[in-house]
Parts: sequence; structure tokens; C-alpha cells
Amino acid sequence: MKIQIGQTAPDFALYSSEKSKVKLSDYRGKTTLLLFFPLAFTGVCTKELCLVRDNIAMYENLNVQVLAISVDSPQTLAKFKQDQQLNFILLSDFNKDVSTLYECLYEVFSLEMKGVSKRSAFVIDKNGIVQFEEILENAGELPNLGAIQSVLTTLD
Repeated sequence: MKIQIGQTAPDFALYSSEKSKVKLSDYRGKTTLLLFFPLAFTGVCTKELCLVRDNIAMYENLNVQVLAISVDSPQTLAKFKQDQQLNFILLSDFNKDVSTLYECLYEVFSLEMKGVSKRSAFVIDKNGIVQFEEILENAGELPNLGAIQSVLTTLD
């Protein structure tokens, strides 16, 4: 069943690029921006996450925790985070459980790769309720960061 605005966001636990286990429920009481992206080191993914990096002060000022998820290994994400100087948490969904749970997984991506996260964005309020969801079929598109920011500014 597709994740919908107004429902409780499904909880999960994934390993970060620092190899620590992170649960979505760890951030109850704080707004969370959940970003799924296809693959580290690819052009559009790098552009998207660097836009978030460059605007991290806006997210912090709104008390928003950014969590970015891909099917890359924690080691790959650690290198990507270091190379791009990303200043938020990257999580490995290597087993594809969370991308499946949030229904944002390509059956077949480019080069016939199976099981890659779709570029997606979810805003989850401090009570764990989904306030925004966008799942893009075209990996060349970016999430609507303006719409995300608008939603974030309405939450306390």
C-alpha cells in the first residue's frame, strides 16, 4: 500500500555511512526529511544531495533532520559523503527492505540494474505523520524542494 499523507510513517532501522544503526523513530519529536536516491556518485543524485548540503542551515533552522537513503553499501556511502562533504545522515538500504516498504523501488533501473531506490521525498512531522510524499518515476528529475520547504515551514 502506497505511503499517504496523514498516515504514520513506517518505522525502520538502517546502518549509516558511519556503520551505526539509525531508526526513524529515533527522531520522533523532530521533523524528518526522508530522501531516497538511486545511487551514490551519479550526476543527479550528487546534484540533489549537494543542494541539500548547501541549504542545510535552512533545514537546521526549521529543526529538520535530513536522512538520505540508497541501496549502496555503508562503505560506498561513507566515501560519497566524504567526497561531497555531505553534512547529514546517509543510510544504506542494501537489502532494499525500506525502499520496498515505502514503495519507492525500481524493478529495473538503467543498465538493467534491479532493485534501485526511486528518487523520493517524504516529510514526516514530529509525531511521525507523513505530511508530504513525492515518488519520482524519472530518476533524472529532482524532488520539488520548493514544495518540501513550503511544507516544512508550516510545521512546528
